[in-house]
Amino acid sequence: MTKGTLIDTLILSSILVGSACAAFAQQKPARAADGHLMHERPPLFLKEAWKQPATPGEHPVSQEAVSSPSLELKLYGGSAKEILVSGDSANPGNPLNLWTGVTTTPIAVTLRDKQNFVDLTDLGKIRWVTRTSGFHVVRPVVKLADGTSLVGDAASGTWADFNESEKGGWVQKPDLSKVDEIGSADLIPGSGHGAGGWVNVGQVEVYGKPMKR
Repeated sequence: MTKGTLIDTLILSSILVGSACAAFAQQKPARAADGHLMHERPPLFLKEAWKQPATPGEHPVSQEAVSSPSLELKLYGGSAKEILVSGDSANPGNPLNLWTGVTTTPIAVTLRDKQNFVDLTDLGKIRWVTRTSGFHVVRPVVKLADGTSLVGDAASGTWADFNESEKGGWVQKPDLSKVDEIGSADLIPGSGHGAGGWVNVGQVEVYGKPMKR
């Protein structure tokens, strides 16, 4: 697990994709002989629902919160270590999730497959279960194989309940044919426990083509 100031840098730089873009590339698909577009739906690349802590209650996030042995957790932002594992795997109304309420800086959480990069072009996408409060939204984040990091401006957010949504398409230029890490960002400091501002990120699925490292 690593942490750093990546998100603080992203906010101040042109790496933050503009208002016409999000964190997924849509490259031109092939055409069949009759001229129709050919789309190949990518397979499920990773799925993470987080691991129930051995003792009840909230716990600081760490590699131990990752249920899949093939995935590595990466943390970015000055207060990323303050992200908490919350919820209960046995409670569908409050599933296991990563909660940003006590963070004090912009943060991001990503997952890295130990054996593969992922190709997110064409119909590559994220599907996740999220909940937000206040002005907070959940933004997709990718780190490319060349070290470039991108935060999307197409965000998810609803306060009423945990909701499933997908992110894909939209970007003009970034080449997402070889992505190293993929995850989510909250660019506003949390407000603490109780009503205020924060995000919850529950189960995460990524659909894309695996590419051996």
